[in-house]
Amino acid sequence: MTIPQSTGFTDAAATWNSRFQSSTYLFGTEANSWLKEYGHVLSAGQRVLSVADGEGRNSVYLASLGLVVDAFDIAELGVAKAKKLAETQGVTVNFLVSDCDQYAWTPNGYDGVAAIFIQFADPEMRKRLFSNIKASLKVGGYLILQGYTPQQLEYKTGGPSLAAHLYTRDMLELEFSDFDILELREYEENLNEGTQHAGRSALIGLVARKRI
Repeated sequence: MTIPQSTGFTDAAATWNSRFQSSTYLFGTEANSWLKEYGHVLSAGQRVLSVADGEGRNSVYLASLGLVVDAFDIAELGVAKAKKLAETQGVTVNFLVSDCDQYAWTPNGYDGVAAIFIQFADPEMRKRLFSNIKASLKVGGYLILQGYTPQQLEYKTGGPSLAAHLYTRDMLELEFSDFDILELREYEENLNEGTQHAGRSALIGLVARKRI
């Protein structure tokens, strides 16, 4: 039996489909800057997964690096826009409409996982999601993750309004204590990712490798 997602929304799929129905790309079409900074840890031909990929900006970027990319999102309208973006950019991505609990996670199936602003998850769902991500990575595979810290609640320039959904250094160190943490940085930056991530932001980024 599938465990329903806890996202802070009564109907997460309907909420995100409503947001993605505009012809504009809410988070822009450029990849997340943290992903662009650390995408070099992955090599062309490797298989990667973009989690809760939205309108496709991150999966399309990964495909442009010559990676074999799977991507999923709960919103069918987001996935439709992602397919259009991939076509425009001349790349191939294996897109699927799915939520995080229903996705058919492949054990030891990926050389890399991109988890960019997946903070719709409350602590219980986050634990399931992180567990699935870790299991899906091959030994030596990389997780590239970015999110907001609790300081973001003061900036209000994007992200969830629930403190329990946000990340801290201690949380990520504990959650990925069984990985080699290559980079873990709390910092502030002015984001310009469409209309939804815009302005001064309190960020945290992680790059971790599944321990050999």
